[in-house]
Amino acid sequence: MQLVYWLLFGVLVVGDQALKSYVTTNIAPMSVHDFIPGLLSITHITNTGAAWSMLEGKMMFFYLVTIVAVVVLIYLFVKADKKDYLYRFSLIFLLAGTVGNAIDRFTRHFVVDMFNLDFINFPIFNLADTYITIGVVLIIGSLIIQLAGEKNNK
Repeated sequence: MQLVYWLLFGVLVVGDQALKSYVTTNIAPMSVHDFIPGLLSITHITNTGAAWSMLEGKMMFFYLVTIVAVVVLIYLFVKADKKDYLYRFSLIFLLAGTVGNAIDRFTRHFVVDMFNLDFINFPIFNLADTYITIGVVLIIGSLIIQLAGEKNNK
């Protein structure tokens, strides 16, 4: 079962990097392409910060935070209960998203973003960001299930 997690991690990171490579090769920077009209467009941008370009240009900060995050996520995964599948999957999604964006930061010195939600004012994001969001949702679900189990056991 351990292999399944690491295969998923590999597929997620390769998918993120493949999409970023496609966007940087085939879509001009700042150009907008409708994907699902009125809902989602593809807009090639680069980002040296975080969401909404927060901390733009503070690359040393992002390098340090990324290294700490990867170490902590791997540690939590290794120490996690082998039967807590949801929690372990959440950590793999968080790790894949962190590593996907880290590859950009360490090799390009910026992150490639492309998904633009046309119906709301929201930062343009990438697949790695989506993985992080999925990881957070899964970890919240895992915590809710864990808390419900503890409450039922009292």
